[in-house]
Parts: sequence; structure tokens; C-alpha cells
Amino acid sequence: MSRQKRRDTGPEMQLRRTLHRMGLRYRVNLPLPGMPRRRADVTFTRARLAIFVDGCFWHRCPRHGTDPANNSSWWARKLNSNVARDRETDERLREAGWNVLRFWEHEDMSEAATRVAALLSELPGNTSSTRDDEKDGNTYEDKGASRE
Repeated sequence: MSRQKRRDTGPEMQLRRTLHRMGLRYRVNLPLPGMPRRRADVTFTRARLAIFVDGCFWHRCPRHGTDPANNSSWWARKLNSNVARDRETDERLREAGWNVLRFWEHEDMSEAATRVAALLSELPGNTSSTRDDEKDGNTYEDKGASRE
């Protein structure tokens, strides 16, 4: 499991590139408020929006999630605890006044980015350029966005 990518996965990068092309600026892999060991894949701090791109296997996608045949009871506990942690994270963020979006890795990330932009346009704290945290000097410039 330590060899599994925890960040910068293909779907995450696709979402981030699309958001960047839309002119949206965000933070990546940011520790969540009150949960320092948990991180959102993409965060818009001023708009208080946390975005997660969940892998179908690790988060038990109802469409593509599979149960390994070997050591099945251990895997069932592990994967169920991932889902429970996701729910707890969502609940705690919402209680703290955050909005949460979760996308499956198999979803079209262009459509996901459109949903993100639509939600951002409705949220308070969003600036016209949506350049998140610029005043703090913490803007994230997606290095992969210029590679096309």
C-alpha cells in the first residue's frame, strides 16, 4: 500500500489542469481544519470548499469497487474503514461550515470541474478571479497545466 500514489493521481491532475484552465486557483493537499492528518485533494480556502477525487477500489465505488479474494476479511475491514473515514471527514467539514465535493476517479473530470466552478460562483467568499490565498502568498500554480 505504501507504493500506491496518495496524491497527483491521473484523475486529480486532470481535474486540476481543467480548473487551472478555467482561471481557478486553489490549494493542493492541504491539511483540513481540525484534522491535520487528513487532506483534501483540492481546496478553495476562501470559499471553504474541499474537493476529493476518490479511487474506485480504495473508497468502494458502487460501480467499480471490487473485493480482493486474498485476505478478504482484512481487506473488507480496511476498505470499510476508508468509507467510514470519508463520511466522518465530510461530516466534520460540513459542521465547520465547509462545502464538500467528492468525485469518483472514473468520472469525467471536465464535467467535475464545471460542477466545481458552478458551486464556486454561488459561494460567499469567492472572489471574481478566484485566486485563492493570493494575499498570503500561498497560491498554487499547477505545473502540469502548461504541458499541453
